[in-house]
Amino acid sequence: MRNFFDKQLDTLNNELIEMGSYIEKAIEMAVSALARQDVELANQAIEFDATIDHQEKVIENLCLKMLMQQQPVARDLRLISSALKMITDMERIGDQAADISEITRSMAKTPYIKKLEHITQMAKETTVMVVSSIDSFVNKDVELARHVIESDDIVDDLFVKVKSELISLISIDPANGEQATDLLMVAKYFERIGDHATNIAEWVLFSITGTKE
Repeated sequence: MRNFFDKQLDTLNNELIEMGSYIEKAIEMAVSALARQDVELANQAIEFDATIDHQEKVIENLCLKMLMQQQPVARDLRLISSALKMITDMERIGDQAADISEITRSMAKTPYIKKLEHITQMAKETTVMVVSSIDSFVNKDVELARHVIESDDIVDDLFVKVKSELISLISIDPANGEQATDLLMVAKYFERIGDHATNIAEWVLFSITGTKE
């Protein structure tokens, strides 16, 4: 019975890795569409969210089967319940990547009022956070999970920089206001992605230690 349960745990890890790869792809598509003002790619990124939603259901069903069929002990129960919490945050990350692409479509016909270097940097940092948080779960790596949580400060600092730059551009020319607001929302979505990655890492800590620290 335990061997069968361990195989299910392996399957769960593999499915989480798969969902993580989908999220990484979603962020990459959203960033690329944003940088190139590519409406077709933005549309693909929006449609891709359905793949992430489907994967959430696959993992959710697997976790529920494990809970009903295996009567897991305390540590296993923490692990499964943490996975259920994690996929909720992962699904929200997919939603936010799609939201970024929705905004990209609305900005596609107008040149950007500023370079996107800090927003692009936010995208890179949050992608690393997401991938690392999932890796920390699969490998039961407490230190990596803690590193993800600490990395959220970097994303928050970048958001403050973007916000300050955009406010400055509006003050120089109020005509920049509409696009500046859109770019600020993009940055806010990346900040939220960082928050969700932090949540995932905290659930990893809970699954291993019994506390979210």
